Amino acid sequence: MKDQKIARFSIGQRVFHRLFDYRGVIFNVDAEFSGDEQWYVQVAKSRPPKESPWYHVLPDGAEHTTYVAERNLQSDDSIDDIDHPLIDTFFDEVTDDGYVSYEKLN
Repeated sequence: MKDQKIARFSIGQRVFHRLFDYRGVIFNVDAEFSGDEQWYVQVAKSRPPKESPWYHVLPDGAEHTTYVAERNLQSDDSIDDIDHPLIDTFFDEVTDDGYVSYEKLN
């Protein structure tokens, strides 16, 4: 049986990227890196571990999404809203604790 990985952050949680100095909200989590090797070599310059959780993030004030290794994120305690055009695609409500989706995923 494979070791079960526990993600430190959850969908809807506000986070801060330690290396690139931006806030965002998590909209999906992968138990381990699921991108391709070429992307990893070109983009993941700090070579974060592939076997740890990776997060899909909507960056504040941007229109793109990012894919971030767990070790590069920290919790963002700010309750300021995240400004991203896809927020309403993934979330129905915002609270002080984060963003909430009423859609149940399998």
